[in-house]
Amino acid sequence: MATDMAIREPVTTLEHPFLSGMHRPMTSEVSLENLRVTGTIPPTLDGRYLRMGPNPIDADASKYHWFSGDGMVHGLAIKDGQALWYRNRWIRSKRAAALLCEDAAPGPRHGISDNVNTNVASIGGRTFAMVEAGSFPVELSASLQEQAYNPFGGTLKGSFTAHPHRDPLTGEHHAITYDAMAPTLVHHVVISAAGAVIREESVAVEHGPSIHDSAFTARYALILDLPVTFSMEAAIGGFGFPYRWNKDHQARIGLLPRNGAGTDTIWVDVEPCYIFHVANAYDRADGKVVLDAVVYDRMFADSTEGPDNSPRGFERWIIDPVARTTERFTIDSAAQEFPRPDERLFGQPYRYAYTLGLPATDSAFLGATFLIKHDLSADLGPGAREIHDFGPGRYPGEFVFVPAAADAEEDHGWLIGLVVDLPTESTELVILDAHDFTAAPVARVHLPHRVPPGFHGNWIAA
Repeated sequence: MATDMAIREPVTTLEHPFLSGMHRPMTSEVSLENLRVTGTIPPTLDGRYLRMGPNPIDADASKYHWFSGDGMVHGLAIKDGQALWYRNRWIRSKRAAALLCEDAAPGPRHGISDNVNTNVASIGGRTFAMVEAGSFPVELSASLQEQAYNPFGGTLKGSFTAHPHRDPLTGEHHAITYDAMAPTLVHHVVISAAGAVIREESVAVEHGPSIHDSAFTARYALILDLPVTFSMEAAIGGFGFPYRWNKDHQARIGLLPRNGAGTDTIWVDVEPCYIFHVANAYDRADGKVVLDAVVYDRMFADSTEGPDNSPRGFERWIIDPVARTTERFTIDSAAQEFPRPDERLFGQPYRYAYTLGLPATDSAFLGATFLIKHDLSADLGPGAREIHDFGPGRYPGEFVFVPAAADAEEDHGWLIGLVVDLPTESTELVILDAHDFTAAPVARVHLPHRVPPGFHGNWIAA
């Protein structure tokens, strides 16, 4: 077991909610081997769990927004029932590298900022760290020791997204991308199974909307054009995330035919709201489209530090592309986020979704101790739900579903994610049996330090 030397002194927090407490940044890059395990890691798990998030090196608390922190990737390698290693590494953007007195990662740049801090996933057999609205992705080596900016072999011409979604039927990834410097356009980007951009279709919008996530069905790519838009005032003010609630922006969902022109988009107006994350979407036999997502009444109307509103819950929308109307049904009104399905069913009818519980008040975005499993077989309205509570002082992040086998039934597999034990300032990689959701964890991999809450993680099989 080895730990690298500390690199930075802790940032000055001024009690900033996303720089203090559970969110206090790590100050070093750590390498650990032969990690202690409680329980039994399923022997079929062979790969890496990777998680991305912000970890500012030198933050100005008066201007800091959680979404703008220097990117850090955390990784744990698992094989033959053993936890082989843990590593965390800052993404070597120009700013981060300068602060660390190191060379920046090689590769071409795009946009004003090359900070990448939001998601990490496998595309075309390679591992990429990603962010929306500007920078090219960063390719990471299997060991996390090497990194380079890589616009998919030069095939990506503009900004990318933090949420590309893989179509399990074609192997393609679909994304809706936007750029703060091009406020009148968003793009439907498709990446082939081999990892090259094969489609980049422009769609006209107004005001520069922040489109964090998207969805697709067999027929459509879904565009979430909602009232959080670019704010020149915030940008001039030096705020790291220059997007604000815009009451004058019409909320709408775009249904873009997957191979159609941008002008073919069917726009459906909806009530003002905001969506960070989608669970799934699919076509119904009657031609309507189902969209499941966590919905907020508004977002970024008040705070300049991070998300400032509790969600109204997990909802199902039935979108009629002919009548251009939407019916909304509440699946679960509890505050929650980070919905994940069995991704073998992206774009198709499915039954189960797994979400992270949130505190019931607007005063904190993270800090609940439980996950929720949703049975969506009721179709419309509330369905059956189960709770897995990790106990006092133990705070989970997003969990990802990993099937027990390639042909396993939906819900037969593992849920994997990080849990912070705040009283002991430690962290565990926890593996749950999705089918036996309320049972004790199958395995826990112990880390002797606190991994600050981040955004998104994924399992990348070997």
